[in-house]
Amino acid sequence: MATILVVDDDDSIREVVTVLLKQEYFSTREARDGQEALNIAEGHEIDMAIIDIMLPKVDGWVLCKEFRQLYDFPILMLTAKGEAVQKLQGFNLGADDYMVKPFEPLELLARVKALLRRYQINQSHTVQIGALWMNKNTYKMTLGESAITLPLKEFNLLYKLAEAPGRTYTREQLIESIWGIHFAGNDRTLDVHINRLRERFKHQSYFQIKTIRGLGYRLEVLI
Repeated sequence: MATILVVDDDDSIREVVTVLLKQEYFSTREARDGQEALNIAEGHEIDMAIIDIMLPKVDGWVLCKEFRQLYDFPILMLTAKGEAVQKLQGFNLGADDYMVKPFEPLELLARVKALLRRYQINQSHTVQIGALWMNKNTYKMTLGESAITLPLKEFNLLYKLAEAPGRTYTREQLIESIWGIHFAGNDRTLDVHINRLRERFKHQSYFQIKTIRGLGYRLEVLI
């Protein structure tokens, strides 16, 4: 049973989210501010965090950054603001998904379950989307019955996108993850590799790599 930490200073929102999760047999822990959330995570095993941005003591931005540095669990951000700059900031700090309040309960549950599935995939170091299968440990890759060999950077880039289908990665996140923090090139390098992957897999029907204007890229499952 996954344990989900719900962090919100609004008692009613926290109660609604907790009730929804418990109806799906998730275990929950609650925090009213960022500092309390940090304390809970330090003393208990947490599988996922749902974090409101506007929190007292330690706000949601700082909390997200701290969690991402300390732990490897998915993070869903909640906010009453829906501007693109808010989403960009959250993704840059390591958030996995983003929802604007008020939210639909069924959509929240769907996103929670999807994030937990992605996390389990990440832990296994393999991903599978339809007939596409990739192993990060061995760098083996197959599409149906055919083995595929990709240049290392293209493999790592596709794996990064495929391990979290539906998640938007900013350009900065992808460049830092694939080329390193001290990369001296430019954004065109990322675009060239994305275009190469699109060209290589243009005849398959399992996924597509979509450009998210002003943010970056994400892989979307088609089946």
